[in-house]
Amino acid sequence: MTARTQALDMLRGVARKDADGRIIHQFATDPGRIDRMGVEAAGLYLDLSKQSWSAEGFEAALDLARTCDVEGRRNALFAGEAVNNTEGRAVLHPALRAADDADFRALGQPVSAEVAEARKAMAAFATDIGSGAETGGSKQPFTAIVHIGIGGSDLGPRLLWEALRPLEPVIDLRFVANIDPRDMGEALAGLDPETTLVVVVSKTFTTQETLANAELAKAWLAESLSPKRMVHHLIGVTAAPEKAEAWGCGRTFGFRDWVGGRYSLWSAVSLSVAVALGWDVFERVLNGARAMDEHFLSADLERNAPVLLALAQIYNVEGRGRHARTVAPYAHGLRRLPAFLQQLEMESNGKRVKRDGTPVDTATSPIVFGEPGTNGQHAFFQQIHQGPQVVPAEFIVVGHTSGAAMDAREGDAPLWSNALAQAQALMVGKTEAEARAELIAAGADEAEADRLAPHKAFPGDRPSTTILMDALSPEAVGALIALYEHKTFVEGVIQDINSFDQWGVELGKALAKAVLADVAAGEPSAGLDPSTAELLKRLMV
Repeated sequence: MTARTQALDMLRGVARKDADGRIIHQFATDPGRIDRMGVEAAGLYLDLSKQSWSAEGFEAALDLARTCDVEGRRNALFAGEAVNNTEGRAVLHPALRAADDADFRALGQPVSAEVAEARKAMAAFATDIGSGAETGGSKQPFTAIVHIGIGGSDLGPRLLWEALRPLEPVIDLRFVANIDPRDMGEALAGLDPETTLVVVVSKTFTTQETLANAELAKAWLAESLSPKRMVHHLIGVTAAPEKAEAWGCGRTFGFRDWVGGRYSLWSAVSLSVAVALGWDVFERVLNGARAMDEHFLSADLERNAPVLLALAQIYNVEGRGRHARTVAPYAHGLRRLPAFLQQLEMESNGKRVKRDGTPVDTATSPIVFGEPGTNGQHAFFQQIHQGPQVVPAEFIVVGHTSGAAMDAREGDAPLWSNALAQAQALMVGKTEAEARAELIAAGADEAEADRLAPHKAFPGDRPSTTILMDALSPEAVGALIALYEHKTFVEGVIQDINSFDQWGVELGKALAKAVLADVAAGEPSAGLDPSTAELLKRLMV
C-alpha cells in the first residue's frame, strides 16, 4: 500500500466518523475553528468553517496534500516543467500575469521577455483604439467589437467583461460562441461595419465553430467594405498566425502552446476586453491574479487559500460521496462565473485515468452548476435545502457591488444578507419539532401543525464555503479566477490526474465531421448506428 493510498484511507475513515456529528456542534468542541479555517489571500477572505470536516478531518486532508507532494508539484508548474505529461508541455498561465522582469521558463526555454513583448503590443493596440489613433478602413474610430471564440476563448474574456464593464461603455463589446446563426445575428444587430472590429480567437485557427462564425462576420463586413479596407477590421488571436493571416486577418496577436485554452484569459485571448475596458483596468486584473500566485507559492499549506478550497472539495467528494457542487455568486457582475468554472474544473479534472494511464482510484471532478445568488434561491436552492442529496455550496459575496460608498442598510446589505442567511440555513436547518412549534405560534391547530411540520423541516448540516471580497474591483476579480485555477490544479495533483489535457472533447468533434459528410452525401453512411441514422434522416427532410 502506497503512502498516498494510506492517506486517502485515513481521510475516508475520518470522514465516516465526522458523519456522526453536525457542523454546528463543531464550533463548541473546536474553539479555534474560525481562525484555523478562515484565511485571507490577495484581498479575498475564505471562510471554510461551515464545511463538514472536524478538526481531525481538516488535518487528515492536509496530511493527504502533503503526502501527494502538492508543494513539489506546485513548484514544478511554476518552474515550467512538463506538468502536462500527455502532451509534453509546460503549463505557464502564471507567466502571463507575472511582472515584466520575471524569469519564467517553459521546458527550460525563457518566455518572460516574449510575454512582456506581447503584453506591450496589446497595451499599445488598446491605447490606440481608445485614443482613435487606430481606426477602421474608412478612418472612423471603432465603436464596437465582436469577439468570436468558444470554450476558453469565450468564457474567460466574457466573464471579465461582465464583471467589470461600465454601465455605459465607450466600446460596445459583444461575444459570439454558438454556431446557431441566431447568436451571430444578435451580436451584429444594430452595428455599423465601418466602426466594428471583429476579433477571432482560436489557438489553432482550425476550431470549427469559431471559423464558421468568423466567416459569417467576414461576409457581413464584406457587404460594406472593400477587401482592402476590411483587413483593418479583422484581428486574429492565435498560436497559428500564418493561418489567421491566410484567412484574412490584417493583424494577429499570438500566444504559445503552453497556454491552455481555459487558462488563457490572461493572454491576448482577452484583447477585446483589454480594449473595451482600457489597458489600465486589464493590467489591474493581472495584478490581482499575480498576488494570488504569490500567495499560492509562499503560504504554508494550512494557510493556503487554493489548497484549502481544494481540500474541502476532496473531502466532500472522496470522503463523503458528494458528487455535485453549486457556486452562487451574490453579484450580478459574476453571473458568468459558474459557467466559467464548469469548463475550468470539469474539463480539467473530468478524467478516468491517472497520469500513468491506469484507472483512477478516486472520484474526480464533481458536477459544477450555479446561478447568481438570489436567482438561484428561487430555483434550485429548494433542492440543496431539502433534497435527499447533500450538495456543498460556495457563496461569493461582494461587500460593495455598486462601487459607490453608501449606508449598508440601503446599499448592498439586502443582497449579501441573503447569502449569509442561506449559508446559515444550510448549516443549522430546522427540526420538525421547531417547525411544528412555529405553526402553532402562528395560529395553526395541532392537527394542521402535525400535517405541515414534516414539509417545513430542514435537515441542515449541509456544508458551504463563503468567499468575501470588499468590492468587485479588477484586482479582486483577477485574484478570484486565479484562486480557482490553483484549486483545480491542487485537486488534480491529489487525484493523480493530468488537469491540462482535454482529449474528451475530441471524439464528438471528429464524429460531427463524419455526420456532416453524411449530410453532404444525402444519406447516412453504412456504418452509422441505427439511432443516429434515424435522427439524421429526419433532420435531412
